[in-house]
Amino acid sequence: MVAVFACTSKKEAEDAAKKSPGPTEAAAPQPETHGTEVKSIELKNPLDPSWVVIGEGIYETKCLACHKLTNEKLVGPGWAGVTKRREPLWIMNMVTNVEMMLETDPEAQKMLEECLVRMPNQNVTQDDARKIIEFMRKNDGEK
Repeated sequence: MVAVFACTSKKEAEDAAKKSPGPTEAAAPQPETHGTEVKSIELKNPLDPSWVVIGEGIYETKCLACHKLTNEKLVGPGWAGVTKRREPLWIMNMVTNVEMMLETDPEAQKMLEECLVRMPNQNVTQDDARKIIEFMRKNDGEK
């Protein structure tokens, strides 16, 4: 059996404690945009490659379990062609405001009837949703 011990002096420990951020040094909270209706969106042309990569990562973390990149339905509808069928504002609001969309939007209500499963709130920010759209556009063949 091997035992490892860290040996530091009291002064070194105090110095380390002084350098570690305290409660007053915590990062300022980012404004929460989830739940706020999106009223405008600006698409980049050409696509922003860094946003595509970030959007793909968000897809893999929060969307992949229910949505395929093809037109095949998994739990939710497949994403192939979604940016051709839906306006960017509709997609943004569906991703960030699913409750509002299911209450007010006939197309979202129709999708719920077809899929039989309510899309869970993934707490996606507007910034992240915008990057997801960039990834969706790339998936749909845009450059």
